[in-house]
This record gives sequence, C-alpha cells and structure tokens, in this order.
Amino acid sequence: MKFPKSVNMYCPRCNTYTQHSVSNYHGGQRRSLAEGQRRYERKLKGYGSTPKPKQKRFAKVNKKVTLVFTCTKCGYKIVKSLGRMKKVELV
Repeated sequence: MKFPKSVNMYCPRCNTYTQHSVSNYHGGQRRSLAEGQRRYERKLKGYGSTPKPKQKRFAKVNKKVTLVFTCTKCGYKIVKSLGRMKKVELV
C-alpha cells in the first residue's frame, strides 16, 4: 500500500488541522531490568533446554503496520495501527 509522506490531519495539541509527517514505527530497545525479561533469563539459567517450545510454522503471514504521525508545528506524535499488510511504501 502506498501512503503519502505528509498528511493533513487533526492535532489535539494545536486544536486545528495541520500537516503531519508520516514515518514507520520502530520499537525501542528492550529493558533488561523488566520483570518479564528477568524471569525469562532466570529460566534460561543452568542446565536444560529452552524454556519455551520453538515455533514450527507461523500462523500469520503479514506483520501489523504501525505508522507515526508527527505534527510539523508542535511535534505532537500520534501512533496509529493500519492492520496487516504485506508492504507499506511511503511516497
């Protein structure tokens, strides 16, 4: 799906319709001190195999696409999920 690099949409901080630049969402670095990560590392410790079974085949073919809309005036960011699709191209 082709998506424009800038769109005109409502900004709640400016309280008007402004130009927003569009970019792909990229997740940040995982926190090593998060409770789930510590629990997982505790399971990996010592002898034995992996704590969770390896996935043989994937049920889903496509990833969900998430876009970040950034207001050009104030810098307010809006994150929206577009659902599953094979490819997103910012034109």
